[in-house]
Amino acid sequence: MKFNEFLDNLSTYEPGKDIEVVAKEYGVKEIIKLASNENPFGVPSKAIKALEENVFKANLYPDDSMVELKSKLAQKYSVLNENIIIGAGSDQVIEFAIHSKLNSKNAFLQAGVTFAMYEIYAKQCGSKCYKTQSITHDLDEFKALYESHRDEIKIIFLCLPNNPLGECLDKDLVLEFIRGVDKDCLIIIDAAYNEFASFKDSKKHLEPKDLIKSYENVLYLGTFSKLYGLGGLRIGYGIASKEIISAFYKLRAPFNVSNLALKAAVAALDDDEFSKKTLENNFSQMELFKDFAKKYDIKFIESYTNFITYFFDEKNSSVLCEELLKKGIIVRNLKSYGLNAMRITIGTPYQNERFFVEFGGIYSMV
Repeated sequence: MKFNEFLDNLSTYEPGKDIEVVAKEYGVKEIIKLASNENPFGVPSKAIKALEENVFKANLYPDDSMVELKSKLAQKYSVLNENIIIGAGSDQVIEFAIHSKLNSKNAFLQAGVTFAMYEIYAKQCGSKCYKTQSITHDLDEFKALYESHRDEIKIIFLCLPNNPLGECLDKDLVLEFIRGVDKDCLIIIDAAYNEFASFKDSKKHLEPKDLIKSYENVLYLGTFSKLYGLGGLRIGYGIASKEIISAFYKLRAPFNVSNLALKAAVAALDDDEFSKKTLENNFSQMELFKDFAKKYDIKFIESYTNFITYFFDEKNSSVLCEELLKKGIIVRNLKSYGLNAMRITIGTPYQNERFFVEFGGIYSMV
């Protein structure tokens, strides 16, 4: 059977390994998953209650206006309902954006290493990819590439903080860069981890209402998969001008987000205690990962997310990740990104201590 030619050069996204699969394959009873940047504390109690109260509605289609969640987000961010679109994960909103702007005659721009789905979705449209030589967000390189291909580039991706590396630009630098971009070029600010960055350093904080008020070509993306612990329900959102959101709605299928996901998301936004616990644990435990890296002379990038990335010189990340799997610990090998590195989600104190003990032994012997 023949398929569209663009599939020949399109890589498959590689998610983190599943707990049940690892348990069966390696014969390990206790599995600790630190691979997919999920919330280690599970689901917020208020979201659990909402799920329990609404599970009987699973036979019904959701409210396609999604007015309850939109109103909650509009209140949180001081924007209008018409500035918001809800997606099955923020990556669905990325897909809307790409299909609204890219085609085989134009291009997009991104950091050398960033979220893989940008390129996967864009190549489905036949669009050309420009990447910086630096793996992180080097805005001087972004500016140079943009100026060289200004007529071609119709989308610029800024992942702030960046997944899978963890670095984050200061807000002032981001705004300065945006001012130099043509209004017809869509700037996508993927802020999936921005709550973490804002908690750690206020200079990284990006406010959607300020962005869309000053820049009509900016799309801000948020998600409930990280801080809010709803990764399994697949729900995220985009905030932008009415013009951008209206265009995306022409690409959105009806009922694209489930009843239960909508109800859980509304409840999660009210669970401040859960969010506070998550953020405080994340950055107190992050210090232990930095101390561990220094002890073993492992390189890392200062992280503003809920994960940390370790880089290796002589050790092989694939071997290290495989040995950890044998111990029942799942981390993310970044060889698919062309890096000899691993990304580790910050877990609970117990999970992290297990990682330190097991990885310390492995690292000394491999």
